[in-house]
Amino acid sequence: MTSLLRPEDIHDITILGGGPTGLFAAFYAGLRNASCKIVDSMPALGGRLTAVYPEKFIYDVAGFPKILAKDLVDNLIAQTAPYNPTLCLDEVAQTLTRVTTDSGESVFSLATDKGTHLTRTLVLAAGVGQYTPKKHSAPGADLFENNGVSYAVIEKNIYKGRRVVVFGGGDSALDWANELVPIAKEVTLVHRSEKFRAHDDSVRKFLVAAENSPLAVRALLNTECIGFLGGNDTGDFNHGTARLGAVRLRNIDDSSESTLAVDDALVLFGFNSSLGKLREWGIELVKDCIAVNDCMETSVPGVYAAGDIVEYRGKLKLIATGFSEAAIAVNFAKTFMNPKEKAQPLHSTTIMELKEKREARKK
Repeated sequence: MTSLLRPEDIHDITILGGGPTGLFAAFYAGLRNASCKIVDSMPALGGRLTAVYPEKFIYDVAGFPKILAKDLVDNLIAQTAPYNPTLCLDEVAQTLTRVTTDSGESVFSLATDKGTHLTRTLVLAAGVGQYTPKKHSAPGADLFENNGVSYAVIEKNIYKGRRVVVFGGGDSALDWANELVPIAKEVTLVHRSEKFRAHDDSVRKFLVAAENSPLAVRALLNTECIGFLGGNDTGDFNHGTARLGAVRLRNIDDSSESTLAVDDALVLFGFNSSLGKLREWGIELVKDCIAVNDCMETSVPGVYAAGDIVEYRGKLKLIATGFSEAAIAVNFAKTFMNPKEKAQPLHSTTIMELKEKREARKK
């Protein structure tokens, strides 16, 4: 039995996943006057849109002829802002159990690697599953993680005027390298091959920048990192210094080695996706996805799912589909908490008008 739980400790709806589907679910929870929390394994909201292709255009979101992925994420975050969802980022889900409060209410207890979250219902919007970055294996990478070595860009302006090395040859690496060129002091792209996996336009843009500003922008191909070193103002590098100061590089063709002084290293090798511990929660799975019915209910009462993580006949893995599924999941979560509630919401215009009138009466 869980003891000394206050009502404010328990959220109505907890959303596992902070990608576009999860963010729209958070908005809809607010629209339906449900307290909401988002838990995500990534350090930033947006899921794959933020982590993989923030600078790519999306063309199949209703109402936008085209929109940058990062702008869509910003808009979704702004849409949730009036409802102040609780954000718990960089947390990996572990277990899901039922607990009973002192008042006799049965709620879910979602345990992560950093804490426990109590919720009346759960919406699983984890995309292709738990999303974790592929880590660099060179000595020192773990020592300087979050202290010079990063696996995602949370806020690009922190790199203003700094010497940045970007490791990788895919879309994310090239997109962020191009984003940093106008604001960083130096941008060095290090890639193990001569061939890129990124879009041709992104590659061309970076190589043109390197040709025009060879002292500030460079691409080191057929090159790998063999060590991350600490540094100080004198240029002495060692593993004992707390802050990243340099990277040790090796040319794959001739095995020559060099040391590059840097302030920050972005390791953008891509991500691993997995259902992880979710497989142990007793939820019916189909094809490594979660089976749901037409109400987005899983096989566990009170647990719903939406987005790329779900499977049903006719499922299409589209952002637009995820938005619809998120709304369905939240509205039926409301009826689960209170059977007297209607799953069908009022028109959003009507809801907002009623809220404005209530706020006016309070004044």
